Amino acid sequence: MPIDMTLVQMRSMLKELCMLPAETEWVEFKHNADIAVIGEYISALANSAALLGKQTAYLVYGVEDATHTVLGTTFQPSQQKYKQQEIENWLLQKLSPKIHFRFHEFLAGSEENLPVVILEIQPAAHQPVQFDGVEYIRSGSYKKKLKDFPEKERELWRIFDKTPFERQLAATNITADEVLKLLEYPAYFDLTGLPLPDNRVGILAALTADGLIQETVGSRWHITNLGAIMFARQLQSFQHLARKTVRLIMYRGNSRVETIREIEGTKGYAVGFEGLIGYLKALLPSNEEIGKAFRSEAPMYPELAIRELVANAIIHQDFSITGTGPMIELFDTRMEITNPGIPLVATERFLDSPPRSRNEALASFMRRLNICEERGTGIDKVVFQTELYQLPAPMFEVTEHHTRSILFSYKTFAQMDKEERARACYLHCCLKYVNREPMNNPSLRERFGIEAKSMSMVSRVIKDAIDLGLIRPYDPLVGPKAIRYIPFWA
Repeated sequence: MPIDMTLVQMRSMLKELCMLPAETEWVEFKHNADIAVIGEYISALANSAALLGKQTAYLVYGVEDATHTVLGTTFQPSQQKYKQQEIENWLLQKLSPKIHFRFHEFLAGSEENLPVVILEIQPAAHQPVQFDGVEYIRSGSYKKKLKDFPEKERELWRIFDKTPFERQLAATNITADEVLKLLEYPAYFDLTGLPLPDNRVGILAALTADGLIQETVGSRWHITNLGAIMFARQLQSFQHLARKTVRLIMYRGNSRVETIREIEGTKGYAVGFEGLIGYLKALLPSNEEIGKAFRSEAPMYPELAIRELVANAIIHQDFSITGTGPMIELFDTRMEITNPGIPLVATERFLDSPPRSRNEALASFMRRLNICEERGTGIDKVVFQTELYQLPAPMFEVTEHHTRSILFSYKTFAQMDKEERARACYLHCCLKYVNREPMNNPSLRERFGIEAKSMSMVSRVIKDAIDLGLIRPYDPLVGPKAIRYIPFWA
């Protein structure tokens, strides 16, 4: 929603709204307020605005419905209470999902200086808006229950399915100056490699061309979710994106009992990504010796693996899940990177499956800025880096509402348990398969840093992986020294 408007802007908005036809399903005019039904109108107008493709709906108090004549109102939402609560708080408690709305109270500017209230309402985004458990819709100039209009409900769901998160709006009807205050536009030009224009018109044109902002009537602008989530100076400036910042938590030991440090990002993902990775690297200790690959001091986790997993958590999150965003947790012997939303492909197929993302525009933009892998999901690079560092294989988990990637610090082969060895064998087999190379006993020995004289230990790992249904022989009829293996799904 927009930041505070000036009195001139509010009067201009009132004038434009009063020029609309008498029956408009995304604008309602009232003389005075029946506070008990305001929430029902918010639901109806939010759903109707989504249905009609409007960026904002309005409920105007102090204007006659039939003639649009300004009469003034006694309604004062900032002063009045309902059921011993402030009106905005009461409405927020009853609305689901909690969309954003704002009351503007001002004097209309006629000779009588009549008081007017404009309630700006965000359109429904991912599901119909309910008030007190009931969904409403506008039919002509009337407020009705959505369930009584099944054809409108079906069309509304079709619209939700077609409108990606990135094209929805984070701020509406703001001035060009406000756009440039809210977005870190120099970073946009720096990261894209474009020259910074020497005038505001050129800057706005470039941001518009990339879908970060949209021009609207009256020399006003909208900022899209893509523009805000990537280039916000402060994500907290956009209410529904404030909880989508990346949280970094460092614990003592390997449990969540004692927190050493907790940091929450404030900037858009593109603006803050390099700073986040740099801060992570500074927090992580180094390993003095890692297997046979590194005999000198090396980072605990490969930077490339960290970058890819953090970028994946940002790109593949489900933005419809409110109140939570990407989270990075550091323990003594592992790092967990979690994002809201369950994956669109099975975790065991992360390495080989073609990329699928809920947020294609976001993914494409981050790849364009070289923040993440251009092809695939980058999981192949994560697995390759963990093998190079001879770390335990990464783990990918799915909870009811989240996806989690886990990197483990260095362990010797003897310190790994049966499950860790089998998982490493499976991912090694997947990596070899997508690279069109055979997996065999020697390649797995190299992955674990085991000498040829200990090949029987690796043979046991391969047998365990076969017994668990993770891999299978490619050519089972050949002799044991020549046998190769492929993933179970190949």
